[in-house]
Amino acid sequence: MKILQLNVWTGRIKGALIDFFKTHDFDVICLQEAVWAGDNERLANFFATVEQIKEASGLQYVMESSNWGMEVFNDDRMEQGNVILSRYPIKREESKLVHGEYDVVKTVKDFYEHAYTLQIAELENGLTIVNHHGYWQPTPVGNETTVEVMKRVASIIRDIKGPVVMCGDLNIIHEAPAMRELDFLRDLTEENKIKNTLSGLKFNGEVACDHILVNDLVEVARFEMLPDLVSDHRALTAEIK
Repeated sequence: MKILQLNVWTGRIKGALIDFFKTHDFDVICLQEAVWAGDNERLANFFATVEQIKEASGLQYVMESSNWGMEVFNDDRMEQGNVILSRYPIKREESKLVHGEYDVVKTVKDFYEHAYTLQIAELENGLTIVNHHGYWQPTPVGNETTVEVMKRVASIIRDIKGPVVMCGDLNIIHEAPAMRELDFLRDLTEENKIKNTLSGLKFNGEVACDHILVNDLVEVARFEMLPDLVSDHRALTAEIK
């Protein structure tokens, strides 16, 4: 199976992002900062929406977990959050709130206090996919709240039986104190010595804040960071058994 991890930056690099999903072949896709608004065609004119990504990728099964909403075009609302797309049927899905509360914000600057959710999708083939957008602070090592949120995340993942893959823009580097809560998983970003997962379109500097982690029941055949410029983050992929 080939897994993709990508923060899509609200799908604002629309053309390149859609072409990316048309030309690459993935079995499971984990997205953060994805947007959707049902059949609102006006939103789709500006962003690569979940509906468009689903069509471009050819993956049939979708799980959406909104972190915040925003009124757009005066008469509709878009949602932004975490999304899992899968080639395999999703047997069970659950969205856990680990920090904050869902809200409909009025401006983009308000969204930093939104809900932070943990997606859990158990696939029909027995693999469990965990997807998370980590608590944001203006430092790659986080703070005390970052640690507390990750403790909640870790306690949930520990109870999952069977093989687990966790994906996410966790907003922290491997050396951050909060990452110690996940030391029972293998951090493939760290193992492969990835020093920077930002593309430079928004932030400069070396920050490896995007991660794919696996438990001991997952065998990793290949891991890489793709060069495609489709977001302010780089895409990570792992081929697993």
